[in-house]
Amino acid sequence: MQTKSKEKINIVTLGCAKNIVDSEVLLTQLKGNNRDAYHQREDISPDVVIVNTCGFIDNAKQQSIDTILSYAKEKESGNIKKLFVTGCLSERYKQSLEEEIPEVDGFYGTRDLPDLLKNFQAKYRNELIGERVITTDSHYAFLKISEGCDRPCSFCAIPLMRGKHRSKSIEDLVIETKNLVKNGVKEIMVIAQDSTYYGLDLYGERKLPDLLRRLSDIEGLDWIRIHYAYPSGFPLEIIEVMRERENICNYLDIPLQHGSTEILKKMRRGITREKTDDLIKSIKDINPDISIRTTLIVGHPGEEDKHFQEMCDFVSRNRFDRLGVFTYSHEVGTHSHSFEDDVPEAVKRKRYNDIMSLQQKISHEINQDKVGKSFKVLIDRGDKNNYFGRTEFDSPEVDNEVIIPVSNSHLRVGEFYDVEITSAREYDLIGKIK
Repeated sequence: MQTKSKEKINIVTLGCAKNIVDSEVLLTQLKGNNRDAYHQREDISPDVVIVNTCGFIDNAKQQSIDTILSYAKEKESGNIKKLFVTGCLSERYKQSLEEEIPEVDGFYGTRDLPDLLKNFQAKYRNELIGERVITTDSHYAFLKISEGCDRPCSFCAIPLMRGKHRSKSIEDLVIETKNLVKNGVKEIMVIAQDSTYYGLDLYGERKLPDLLRRLSDIEGLDWIRIHYAYPSGFPLEIIEVMRERENICNYLDIPLQHGSTEILKKMRRGITREKTDDLIKSIKDINPDISIRTTLIVGHPGEEDKHFQEMCDFVSRNRFDRLGVFTYSHEVGTHSHSFEDDVPEAVKRKRYNDIMSLQQKISHEINQDKVGKSFKVLIDRGDKNNYFGRTEFDSPEVDNEVIIPVSNSHLRVGEFYDVEITSAREYDLIGKIK
């Protein structure tokens, strides 16, 4: 392909935060090769579109396929010249996708960036490692500390798409974070498929606490937030470091997946409900101020009413600050796929709604306790009526927002303010500047 630098390249990202980081690395490499590249810009007419896909669950796969097909039509209509696909879906289903969607000029997996760049007469530039063009709001960024996963979870296809666990070195992550801070980032979200596993492959032991200390020492970094911790063998030193360091948020995203020991065993999670309860208690004993976010799956094969009730009791007992739910997706190639997908979709959906209704009540009660209190709030955005920010207990996109009426005062996006909470909803707080 003869590609000229004046051709406009638009990258479209689907899926999780890890995909966002991958797209940012791709964007950085293209720009570093003097290519005219953008991320999800609707105000340009691109010559080339690159779709970075997700293949995690059925809904995500369908969204990726629909997006590819829509751009394939754009190509057929002559609105774009070239279409490339990368990411998890492409990694896992490359052969069938090539057969079914021939309009795509090339499919590339999660580890094929150098080959993808060749289509643009661009070389992978090692000197750009640690540099990253941010596509999120400029005051926060995701920091992917490792790739892949070694966990045997029966329902998860991530190892099939992302491979074995591979940690980045502490030194490289410190350099990358310093570059982000130099470019205005004030908050980083530490992400990995399993952040607690960090360092085992490079250093022979878990090194997340050491990494957090090194990142915490970086001048100008106000908030560090930990995502996607694994409960089995959880290193409690992480919570101790959180208490030690003021700029490590009192926040932990720890997907627990279920509240029934029997289902957890089928899921190959390596932990029981009783040990999970003990872990949550230990975390809160060390850090009573912590906000815990978790994710659950309803409708796994073999989940009966009694197992679901155990999960409801589990949620009621532990009163998670933040909670998300997935309905089980029967993924080919996973161990769970060997079971009969015996929970009807209507039952999965009802259980999903029941858990979310339960969590809505818990979240409303927790938020009501914050009325009259003051919090440090980072402003993410604003419109003509309100500013929208977050406390240290909330991650962007998925958690609560603090809403501050514009009439209250003039605020700047990306700055911190002390905000008094005046009222609360199920998933939002209303406040005013002190």
